[in-house]
Amino acid sequence: MKIRIAILVYLMSMLPLSHLSAKEEKESSKEAKELFTKVYDMVFGEKGSCLSYSVNIIGIYKTAGDIAYKGKKIHYQESRYSAWEDGVTAYMVDKKKKVVNVYDYDDDNKDEYLSKFKYDVNNFIISYKTEGDYYLITAKIKDASYFGIREAVAKVYKKNLHPVSLTIKLAFFKTTVKISNFRSGNIPDNVFVFPKRQFSDYTLKDHRK
Repeated sequence: MKIRIAILVYLMSMLPLSHLSAKEEKESSKEAKELFTKVYDMVFGEKGSCLSYSVNIIGIYKTAGDIAYKGKKIHYQESRYSAWEDGVTAYMVDKKKKVVNVYDYDDDNKDEYLSKFKYDVNNFIISYKTEGDYYLITAKIKDASYFGIREAVAKVYKKNLHPVSLTIKLAFFKTTVKISNFRSGNIPDNVFVFPKRQFSDYTLKDHRK
């Protein structure tokens, strides 16, 4: 379930993060925020999007999967974990333990780890630069916590703003999530409906208030 951090603003490739000088950062601030907003809305907006991802933090964590977004709705599939969140209810599936944990969609307890990685967009310093056919959009946390994300760099195609990777810097290391098969728009609502019959032999634990 940890992978969602990287996609939201998740998660050892030691690629250098891009930086702008203070002058360049100030001059490009408005344009950078507009670019950031366009990419963010395309991924997380009401029209929806889907993509495949993979991450490999050598010796620590390795996973790959597919994820879809549409406003408040989320669905993702990994080898062990899956989730269906329809904007009202979140169904968090652990295939190894054969358990489905059910929460209100906005309950932080559905993923205690992820609840530590919530950020106000106003707490970011946004900048960008070009690199060949790509934009590198950097979101630097103004008041980063010791264990939280310090900086994130999204690499997107200039021609259509489709993301290809997200590099995240934490306190002690950097890691890159590789993104492929990105598609924006025309995501049907039934993608986010929990297929109850598929998990009829799982233990269901209802944590809704």
